[in-house]
Amino acid sequence: MTPMVHLLLLPFLFSIVDGTNLDEKKGPFEDIRLNVPEATPVPYAVYQFQVAHAGVDDFRLSGEGEDSIKISKDGWLYLEKPLDWSRDDHYIFNVEALANGEVVDGPVAVTINVVDLNNNAPYFNQSSYTATVRERSSSGVAFTRVFASDRDDPDSPNAHLTYSLVSQIPNNHNILLFQVNPDTGEISTTKEGEEMLKAREGIQYSRGEDHSIDALKVKFDEYCPAQNIPYEENPFFTCVKRAEMRRRNVNPLEDPDYTLIVRAQDMGGASDHALSGNTRVHIVVQQNLWVNPGPITVKENLKGEYPQVIAKVRSNNPDAVYSLVQKERELKFPFQVTEDGEILVTEELDREEKETYILVVFAKDVHDNEVDPPMAILVQVEDLNDNKPECAHEESVFEVQEDEPTGSLIGQLLAHDDDKEGTLNAQLTYTIVSQTPTTESNTFFIDESSGNIKALRVLRRNEHQVYNLNVRVSDSVFSTDCKVIIKVIDVNNELPLFEKNDYGNSTLAEDTPVGHTLLTIRATDADDPGSGSSLIQFHISAGNENEVFRVESDDTGVGHVVLAKPLDFESSPTYNLQIDARNPEPLMTGLEYGSESTVFLIVHVTNVDEAPEFSLDRQDVTVPENFTKGSVLFTVEAKDPEGKEIGFKLDGDSQGWLEIDSATGEIRTKEKLDREKQETFEVTITAFEKENPEKSSEQVVHVRLLDVNDNVPKLTEAQAFICMQNIKPVLIKAEDKDSAPFSQPFTFALAKKSPNWELYTVDATSAEVHLKKQPIKEANFTLNINIKDNAGVGVTQALEVRVCNCTTLGYCYIPPHGQNFKLGIGPTVGILAGIIGFCIIAFIVVIKRSSKKNKKKVLTDEQETNAMM
Repeated sequence: MTPMVHLLLLPFLFSIVDGTNLDEKKGPFEDIRLNVPEATPVPYAVYQFQVAHAGVDDFRLSGEGEDSIKISKDGWLYLEKPLDWSRDDHYIFNVEALANGEVVDGPVAVTINVVDLNNNAPYFNQSSYTATVRERSSSGVAFTRVFASDRDDPDSPNAHLTYSLVSQIPNNHNILLFQVNPDTGEISTTKEGEEMLKAREGIQYSRGEDHSIDALKVKFDEYCPAQNIPYEENPFFTCVKRAEMRRRNVNPLEDPDYTLIVRAQDMGGASDHALSGNTRVHIVVQQNLWVNPGPITVKENLKGEYPQVIAKVRSNNPDAVYSLVQKERELKFPFQVTEDGEILVTEELDREEKETYILVVFAKDVHDNEVDPPMAILVQVEDLNDNKPECAHEESVFEVQEDEPTGSLIGQLLAHDDDKEGTLNAQLTYTIVSQTPTTESNTFFIDESSGNIKALRVLRRNEHQVYNLNVRVSDSVFSTDCKVIIKVIDVNNELPLFEKNDYGNSTLAEDTPVGHTLLTIRATDADDPGSGSSLIQFHISAGNENEVFRVESDDTGVGHVVLAKPLDFESSPTYNLQIDARNPEPLMTGLEYGSESTVFLIVHVTNVDEAPEFSLDRQDVTVPENFTKGSVLFTVEAKDPEGKEIGFKLDGDSQGWLEIDSATGEIRTKEKLDREKQETFEVTITAFEKENPEKSSEQVVHVRLLDVNDNVPKLTEAQAFICMQNIKPVLIKAEDKDSAPFSQPFTFALAKKSPNWELYTVDATSAEVHLKKQPIKEANFTLNINIKDNAGVGVTQALEVRVCNCTTLGYCYIPPHGQNFKLGIGPTVGILAGIIGFCIIAFIVVIKRSSKKNKKKVLTDEQETNAMM
C-alpha cells in the first residue's frame, strides 16, 4: 500500500477504530511529546502539525523510527508499522516544515512514548524446583523461593507479579501444609504444616557412627537378634535396607513427598485480563531430630551423685559438636553438655537462689559453623519445703480502744515463707498458743489463713492495759512462734480545750516576710496522755482565703500561726480566721466538738507603698530587621498597686535603635535595625512612681531580629591578573552578610556571553574565570559578572582582569620607575602631526562606510577584544 493510499485511509480508519474526533489530534508546530500504544493496527494517525507559514507544502522527518513513523505532506504523523515496547520504549526525531523544498520552519522535536500493553505472560526462571524442609519448621519462615519475570514494562502494572499456590499434591485431608508469599515467592509452612509434616522413618546414628551396610546389619541385629537367615535373603532386612537407601538417596523430582503448583500472575492478579505462568515445586520432608526437650523440671536440693543427666538433644548432623551457654550470663552456671548431646546438672540447685535457667545449646561442625539453629531450653527448679515461716517483726504491736464491740478487728499479724508463693510449701496457718495475762474466757481470735486478730469480748482499760500473745505460724512442715502485743487505749471521751476562745486583733504590714510567726495558741486534752485520743491537731477552718496562713504544731497542744504566702493589702486588707482543735482518734459515740474547741483571730493588713509591677517578668520580642523606622515595636505594661502615676525609662540599648514613651510604655524604633550588626540584644525597662522615683521595678526585654534579604553577594576581590606565559583560571569569591536562606549558595554568570571568557561555579561561594584563547599582547579587561544569592537577589559586578607578562615569580611585570625615555620637541611635533593626519583619514573612511547600503555590523566591545586576542 502506497503512502498516498495510507494517507487517504488514515482519517477514516482512525475515526472508526478509535472513535475520537480528529480535531483533538491537531496542534501547533512546536516541540511535543505523544503517547502511542504498542501493537496499534496501522495505518494509525498520531498527530497533525498546523503551521502558520502560508507557503508550507511538505514536511520532513529525521531521527529515530523512520521505518515505522511517517509524516504526510499536510503534516499528519502516522504509523507505517506497529510499535513494540520491548524493542523500543520511545522514539525521538525532528520534523521540519518545507516550502518548495526549503526549510521555512523548525525543526521541532517530537518524542513518541510507546505505551506498553499486557502482551507478555509471566515466566519462571525454572520449569520446576526442588526443595527440602524439616519437620516442625516454623510457620512463615521461608525454606525455598520461586522467581518469575515479565517482559512487559517493569514500571507498569503489566509486570506487577503476584504469586499464589494453585494446588498441593497430595492433599488427603484438604489441609494446606504450605503457603507462598504473594509478593516475594518465598515458600514456607503453614501453622498446620508446622504441626503435621512428617518425614519418612529412618535409622538414627550417633556422632561419628558408620553409615555403611555393615553398620545397618549391626543395628538390625540389635532389634532382631538370633536371626539365622542370611541378610540378603531375610525379607525384613531387605525391606529395612530398601527403605533406608530410599530415604538417604531420595530424588525430589522422582519421589517427592509433596508437589506444589505455584502460579505467577501479572497486573497484581487483580484483573480478569491478567496473564499467568505456572511452575512446580517438588518437596522432600526431612527428619528433624533437633527438638527442644524443655521445659525441664529439676527438684531443688536433689540428693545423689553429680553430674546428673536431665535431658538430651540430637542434631540433624550426626557429627555435630555441642556447646552450652547460659542466656543470662550470670557467674554461676551448673550445667554441661556432653559430646552425645546429654545435658547435665553439675550440683544441687536452690530455688530460693534462682528459680529458672535458660540454657542455649549450639550444634556446630568442626569448622565452628552452625548446623542447626541455637536452641533455648528452659530449666525450672521445683520447690521443696525447705524454709521455715518468718515473722515480719520481732514484736507486732496493736492498739485497740476500750469498749470496742465484740468482733472488732484489732490488726493483722504479718509473716512470710521463702518457699514458692502459691504452693502448699508457702501456705501459712496461724494459731494462738498462749496469752498473758490469762483470762477465764477466750479474749482474742485469729483467722488461721489471714492472721487477722479480733476481740471476742469488750475490753476494759481498767482490767488490763496490755495483752501478750504467742502466735504459732506453720507451713506443712515447719513452724515459728511470733510475739504479739495488744494495748488497750483510752476511748476519746474528752474534748480539746483552748486556753481562750478569742485572740482578738493582730496587725501585719503588707511586706511582712513569709514564715513570720503571728501568734502562738494553746489547747489541752484530758484523755490518756500519749494516745491518739489526747493528741491535738489544729486546722484553719474559715477565713483563710488563698491559704495565706497555716498552723504549725507538734500535736502537743501548742500551735504557731505562721504567714504562708505574701500579703496584699489591695486584695485582702482583713482576715477573720477560725481555728479548730481536733483529735486524730474519733470521739466517743454521742460526743461532738463544740465552741470550746474553736478560737477566732482577726488579722489586719496595713498598706505599704509598693513599687510598680509589670504584667510580665520577662518579655521576648521577635521582629524583622526591616521593621519600619518610627513604628511601635512593642508596649510594656505595668501598674502601681496603689494606683499612683508611673513613668518608664529604657536602658541597655547600645546601638541607639530604640526609644520609649515615658508615659505609655510604647517602645519605638528611632533608627534602622540591622541584624548583621547585632542579632539579639536585651534592654531593661524601668517603671517608677513619678512622685517617688525610688519606688521602681525593672523588666528585661529580649529582642531578636529576623533576617531579611537586604544584602547582595559581593566580590571579595574585584581585581585579578593572568600570566600570558602560564594561563590559569582566576578564582573569585563572594560573600553575603545575610544568613540562610538569603545567602549562599551563590549563582555566578557572565552578564553576556563571551567567546573569550568562561565562568564555572566551584562551590557555594566561589567560581573560576577561564580565558579560552591565548592572548597575543598585554591588555586590561572588565568582566561584568552577575552574582545572585540563594533567593535570586543580586547585582552585576565588575571584575578587572589584567593579562600581562609575568616575572619568574608569577607576578605582572612593572617597569622600574625613572627608566621611561623622553622625546625632544621636534620628534614630539612630528608624532602629533601624524596622529592628526591619521584621525582625518579614519574619519573620512567612517563617513564613506556609513553611506553604503550594504552595511556591515559594527564590532561590539567583545568583538574588539576578540580582535586583540
